Amino acid sequence: MNAYQGFAYYYDELMEEAPYKEWVLWIEKTLTANEVTAPHLLDVGCGTGRIMADLIKKGYRIDGVDASEEMLAVANEKMPKDQGSRLFCQDMRELEGLGVFDTVIVTCDSLNYLVTKKDVEKAFASFYSHLKTGGLLLFDVHSLSYMEDVLAGFQFAESLENRSCIWNCYNGEDPYSVEHELTFFIKEEDGRYRRFDEFHYQRTFSQQEYEDMLRAQGFKNVRVTADFTDQPPGQGSDRLFFTAIKKDLQ
Repeated sequence: MNAYQGFAYYYDELMEEAPYKEWVLWIEKTLTANEVTAPHLLDVGCGTGRIMADLIKKGYRIDGVDASEEMLAVANEKMPKDQGSRLFCQDMRELEGLGVFDTVIVTCDSLNYLVTKKDVEKAFASFYSHLKTGGLLLFDVHSLSYMEDVLAGFQFAESLENRSCIWNCYNGEDPYSVEHELTFFIKEEDGRYRRFDEFHYQRTFSQQEYEDMLRAQGFKNVRVTADFTDQPPGQGSDRLFFTAIKKDLQ
């Protein structure tokens, strides 16, 4: 979980083509479909606050939490000062003292940074404890096939005026896992380049495993779709989208 340090300050630039608008639209459509009005949202793994900022502009009340102080520092610059959005630096497996929310969102495959079932279960329990009864949990993860057939072996290189980036992905030690190796060269004021490296590790589990872990924590009405659509996942789906409801008290 100790990632996104120096990388935090270049993350938005590197991820400029990421489908943030589609994530926001999916969140809005899901809230509407579940008749959630005027919700108070918690964005877990909020990163640099890109999705938070877009939702705030649309009138949503939202707080954010991330394990990286550097990412939160970037996010803080995006937050409207008159909206009262709070930012917390905590591990998603051990959230505490944040309050109770109508909806918890975990987007941009943030959950894939949890590489054991025990860690995923702890995170689900943590989300559950911060949801109102009947509240929603929304998250997305990479599919098994995307990990195996797309990410493993992925290479990316980009050279701009003031920085260059090399990004390589390899199969990890665990099933359906990948290692991300990133190298940045940043031009300093004196013209010299400073190098820094980042290592990220992600893993995913099967749809059924995620569903079983959700239900074991008390979530119900688990719904799974694929790739920002309303369709169920298929063999070639890249990303799975989960919606689950905190079970009503008996």
